Amino acid sequence: MEVPVLEYERSIAFFDGMFAWLGYRSTYSMARFPFFHSYIGVQPAQSGPVPRHADHATGRHRIALRARSRRKVDDFHREFLLPNGVVVTDEPAEYPVYTPGYYAVFFDDPFAGIHFELGHTPMVPSPAALLRWRKAPTSVWRSRPQWRVAPWKQAMRDLPSRNRRSGRFGRGRDESG
Repeated sequence: MEVPVLEYERSIAFFDGMFAWLGYRSTYSMARFPFFHSYIGVQPAQSGPVPRHADHATGRHRIALRARSRRKVDDFHREFLLPNGVVVTDEPAEYPVYTPGYYAVFFDDPFAGIHFELGHTPMVPSPAALLRWRKAPTSVWRSRPQWRVAPWKQAMRDLPSRNRRSGRFGRGRDESG
C-alpha cells in the first residue's frame, strides 16, 4: 500500500517513530527481521484535503497492525500514543465483535488522516471471550436498523464462482446457462 501525505517530513517522522516502537526495521518494507511480510510506502501528495476517518469517505478505512500481546497494545497506548498527543479514537479494550478475545487500540495518524488499529488475537481464547464473541454480532445488528442482512450472514456470503461471466467483476449468469 502506498499512502499519499501532504506533510511528508512530519508524516515520515510519525511513521518512523511508531513503527520503530512496534519493532519494525523499515517503514517502507515493514520487515520484521528477517522476514518481509507487508509494505507501506509513504509518498508526497500533490494536493487534496487530509482525510478524516470520522467522515467515512470513499477510500481507505483503516490500517490494522498486529500486536504480540494485550500488554503490547497497552504499552503502545501508554508509552507512544499518549506522550505524542496522538488522537486515540477507541481506548485499549476487548472488541468481541471482531473475533474471540480480540483486544485493540484505535488511533488517528495526526498528519495523513490514516486510522490505525493495533490489535492482538489470542491463540486460544477463554470460554468467557468465546461467549462475548457469540453475543456481539446480534447487539451490533440490533443497533443498526439500516442493515437488512445479519452481519454474520453478510460476512460469510458465498463468492461468485470462477465460471461466471458477463457483468462487471464476474457477477452475472453462469457460462453453462
